[in-house]
This record gives sequence, structure tokens and C-alpha cells, in this order.
Amino acid sequence: MGDEAASTGPPNRELYALLNLSPEASDEEIKKSYRQWAQVYHPDKCQNPLMKEVAEENFKRINEAYEILSNETKRLIYDLYGMEGLTSGLELGPRLSKADEIKEELEKIKRRNEEAKNMAHFLPTGSIIFNLSLPNFLDGDGIMRGMVMASQVQSQLSKDDAIAIGGNLAANEKSGGGIATAIMRRQLSPVSSIEFLASTGLQSVIGMQTTRQLSIHSTATINISKSLSDGSINLTNTWTRQLSETTSGNIELALGMRSGIGVGWKKRDEDVSATADLKIEAGGLGASARYTRKLSSKSHGRVVGRIGSNALEIEVGGGRKISEFSTVRMMYTIGIKGVFWKLELHRGGQKLIVPILLTSYLSPVFATGAFVVPTSLYFLLKKFVVKPYLHKREKRKALENMEKTYGQVREARASAEKAQQLLQNVATRKKNRQAETGGLIVTKALYGDAKAIEKRHEHLVVEEVDSGVIDVTVPMNFLVSDSGELKLHEGVKKSGIMGFCDPCPGQPKQLYIAYTYDARTSEVIVGDCEELIIPQEEGQ
Repeated sequence: MGDEAASTGPPNRELYALLNLSPEASDEEIKKSYRQWAQVYHPDKCQNPLMKEVAEENFKRINEAYEILSNETKRLIYDLYGMEGLTSGLELGPRLSKADEIKEELEKIKRRNEEAKNMAHFLPTGSIIFNLSLPNFLDGDGIMRGMVMASQVQSQLSKDDAIAIGGNLAANEKSGGGIATAIMRRQLSPVSSIEFLASTGLQSVIGMQTTRQLSIHSTATINISKSLSDGSINLTNTWTRQLSETTSGNIELALGMRSGIGVGWKKRDEDVSATADLKIEAGGLGASARYTRKLSSKSHGRVVGRIGSNALEIEVGGGRKISEFSTVRMMYTIGIKGVFWKLELHRGGQKLIVPILLTSYLSPVFATGAFVVPTSLYFLLKKFVVKPYLHKREKRKALENMEKTYGQVREARASAEKAQQLLQNVATRKKNRQAETGGLIVTKALYGDAKAIEKRHEHLVVEEVDSGVIDVTVPMNFLVSDSGELKLHEGVKKSGIMGFCDPCPGQPKQLYIAYTYDARTSEVIVGDCEELIIPQEEGQ
């Protein structure tokens, strides 16, 4: 229960954790929780000067949380933008008195900030393709068959206007050429836009494209262009419709030099991406399909198939994310043009693609070897080189992170332990009352590193920072209600609860509780942001 809980939870929930409240708590629940905590941490209840200072610090935190959550306006700002929204000096004005009005104004501010951020940056995209040939290299004709380069830079001129400038350059063994393109885009309304295009070079073209959202699920695009080389005019109509939450379909009708009709389908969700296209043109027909599946958080597999008047091939392969912005991929292709390896590097909006022709002849033995050999080599390298290296790197990063946060964690532990000392008397009284009635008593509660929690029965010194775990038995007994129930709310990180701290920053965390109820002993483990209600009914 909760083994796979995420290490991070929804934002802007720290104040709810501090008062042990649900994000949907009513005003009465907020007041009741505040009174409970304020009675424990009120400085006048402490005689010890050292503990009085601790009480004052925590009482201040409780008051701040209550002041924000009990005020409708401040609570809404906090829910949307956290403490940053409350301390950034947002001027909402006296005319804003309703929650909807405040939310609308804050959303406008957020949109303006995002627009300003977008306008301040150029968005570059591009690709480089090196076509290599192993047969040519073996014949002494050089390995390079050709190269294609494409690049585009887009800039937001204003809220509604953007410009994109790009170019393509292609060269092969005998010839080469290029195209320069400029696109001016304007947003006419929230549902429609228009683009003007001009290109020069091997293909000199001028054109216009307009897009309009017909309904919440349907979009139409019309493109008309004129070739300055031969004077031909091409017209394209595309209709796109959202078929479901994750799928869409489109129909394209083209009139001109390459008249035809095309039908397409796309699906994209968290784990799967798939597309399929069918085109019928004056010169023939073609169909293609692509399926990509996420195999893990960093790797994916892909299958691509193409068939048509001048194409028949299938690609299989996969890729791996090597950093936040970079992905490498290797594909194996077999078709009527031969057998290829294709290496790809994707970083941000940039692509480097290297197709390597292995042979133009379809030999079953060679085709099988070209697939089996690199695949086997990949799995061997992954098992004996890559995985040990990554494991070593993760251990090094974890050690560096622990060293960096060592002082912070030790300080947080000290604060949590002092906060627990102020809870001790009330927690003990509650525990004794529950013992008299056979009610709920927490015998052991540990919070922290998920792996350490799983190994809790092994030697574990929870007082040490290195363990990544803190003993929270006292605050858990304090939170037991008079009716003998303990409830922690969903969507709220438990590290923010009074008497808790984050003993292992950046690591997935769990809460382990051992308790007795009605003469029965039980255990439960929940994730950092999962709901906890004990005692649990039989069968849970």
C-alpha cells in the first residue's frame, strides 16, 4: 500500500500539512485545527526559557497558516500561486471582491507574464542529416552520399504576431541547392490565425494559410500557394477532429500539380504514441504507420512501416533519454532500397540524423546479422557497462546530495524534535486515554526514505541523519482523535506536519505506522502524499 507513491506532491500544500487539514477544509475545520495546535504551542504554556523560544517560533508558523487559510482571498492566491503569490505584491485592487474575479485577474497576470517570457526569447529548431554509405566506402568512393540541413528561428513580435525565418540546404554526390523561407503569422482571434509564406531558391513560392477552430473538437486549415518557377497554383484543405481525449483524425484534399486525398490518425497518451497515414495521389499511393511505446521513464521502443508506389520498408528500434533535454535513438531499416542503420540525437528542437546504408542487396543472412549483432551488443553493453556506470553515478550523486543537505537535515531534525517535545505531554495523555478503552495507540511511526522504510526490520538507527528516517511516533499519537481515529489527508506532503521534517531531500518518502487497536496489532505503509486512515477495517 503506497509502495509506488511519488516523491513529490501537488504544490502549495505546506500550510495545510502544518495544520493537518485537507485542501478542501471548511472554515470551521480550519478554526478547530488552529485552536488545537495553538493550545499546545502557546508560549504562555512553557516555563522553560529554551522551550518557550521553540514554542514562540512554532506558534508564529501556526498563526501565519491560520491567517492565510482563514482569509478567502489569501487562501485562493495561496492555492493558485503559493507563498510566492502572497509575497510578490500582486495588486488586485478593491473592486475584486469575489473568488471568481480574483482568480480571473490572477490568471490574466499569469498569462501576461508567460507572454512576456515568450516574447523575450527566440525559438530555434533544426535538423542535420548525414547520408553515409558503407558499400561506397568499401569501393573507395568515400563514405558520404549526401547531406541535408534545415533550420528555423521563430520570434514573437507581439502578443498576436510572430515571424519565422528558416532555410534548407541539400547536397548529394552530383548536385546541391537550397531554399530560404520566411513566414509571418498573426493571431486574428482566439479561434483563428493567418500565415503568409515566401520562399526563394530551388523552389520560389509565395503562399497564404489560414486556420480556424470550427468547434471545440474540430479545426480547418486552408493553404494556397503559387510557384514562381512554373506558375502553378496549389490548394490544400485539411480538416482535423478530436476523436477522443487521446486520439485525433484528419482529412486532407490537395488540388494542383500533386492532386490527391489523404487520411490520417493520431493517438498519444502517457505511454503510447501512434500515427497512421494513407495518401492517394495522381502518381500513385502511399501508406505509413508508426508506433512508439514507453518502456520505462527513460527508454522507448519504436516500429515504423511504409508502403507505396516507390516505398516498401520497415523500421524497428528504440531510444533512451540521456539527459533532461537529450535523447538518442537507433533504428534498423530493411526495404527495397536496402538495409540501413539510422542513428539519431535529439536535443531540444535540434536533431542530428545519420542514416548508414549497409547494403543495397537484400540478403537474408546479412539482414539478420545487421539486426542481431547490434541488438546483442546493445544489451551486453547495457548490462555490463552502462548499468554499472549509471548505478555508480547515482550513488555518487546521492552522496553529494547527502553531503550538501547534511547540515540542513540535521537542523530540520533538531527543530522537529523540539516541536515533538512540546507535543509529548498531550500525546501521552491521549495515549493513556486510548489504552483505557482499547482504542488506537501508535506504537511506532517512522517517516522518510522509502527504501529505508522497506528495510525497517534491519538495523536502523533513526537518530542518525544518514538513515534518512525520522521517528514520528509522538506527533502521530497527538493526532489521534478522541474517537480513536488517525487521519492524514491526500495530496499533502507529510514532511510539513508539526513534529515532522524532510529527512532525505530529493528522495521518495513513505510513512510506516505500527499500532494497536482493540487488542490487535497492525502495520501500514503509505506514500508521502497518500491518504491515511487508521484503524483500517478488516479486509483492507
